[in-house]
Amino acid sequence: MRKKILIADDTNFMREMLKAALDPEKYQIVGEALTGEQAVEFYKEKQPDLLILDINMPKMNGIDALTEVMKIDPKANVIMCSDQKYENMIVLALKKGAKDFVVKPFTSTDVVVAVRKVFGEEDA
Repeated sequence: MRKKILIADDTNFMREMLKAALDPEKYQIVGEALTGEQAVEFYKEKQPDLLILDINMPKMNGIDALTEVMKIDPKANVIMCSDQKYENMIVLALKKGAKDFVVKPFTSTDVVVAVRKVFGEEDA
């Protein structure tokens, strides 16, 4: 069965890049959130195996959304996604339960390596 992934980023271009990086044979994109609030709501609804979460989003930032998701599911698999200028936020996210991070701009390989690592897949 394919692993279910929820993507949360307020930028359409970034969501498209993340989707393009993920193998549709192996992973199913179950939703796309444009705000942190949507990410939390979609997480509750869709119960994905992984959430890829941008840090800088409207209405609720990624750190606050991560905090809420971890309250819902303390074992949640979350990969944070942000540019280098938010490095201190990435460190905070890891402390709050994120399993890994991908720094923008990223390559498809960066995304796949992070996802495989979180899922414990053999060639991570």
